[in-house]
Amino acid sequence: MGGPDATTVDDVSATTQVRWLDSPEDHDYPAAMAFLRLLADDATATRLVDGLREATTVHQKAKDILRASRLPLLPVDNKHVANDLIKIRDGEALSPILVVRGDIHTGSPLQIADGYHRVCASYYTDENTDIPCRVANLGA
Repeated sequence: MGGPDATTVDDVSATTQVRWLDSPEDHDYPAAMAFLRLLADDATATRLVDGLREATTVHQKAKDILRASRLPLLPVDNKHVANDLIKIRDGEALSPILVVRGDIHTGSPLQIADGYHRVCASYYTDENTDIPCRVANLGA
């Protein structure tokens, strides 16, 4: 990573408080829709995004979100993770993440519809960071 706004994991640590917005930003829902349309038909994706809009915000730990999604922790030099680390360092609030609940019976993992990079950046500050999430259920 380089440039004037370059940051490292050392710039943000467990003493750095990750700030969060109260609600997802408007542009998060179309991003979630674009992702979900890769996994499901339009009607299902629309139903899931509607469910995310209506869902109550809950909090989950960064480490548990990554484990449930079965996604790897992206490297700190990933452009989007680095940008979120800069926001954290500068005290800027991040948008809550949007997820579709997995299914333990079928082995389907949690799907991070929007916010994967924010989860990774938050994990770098502290794996126990509480992340606000909106959760939709596939079967609902």
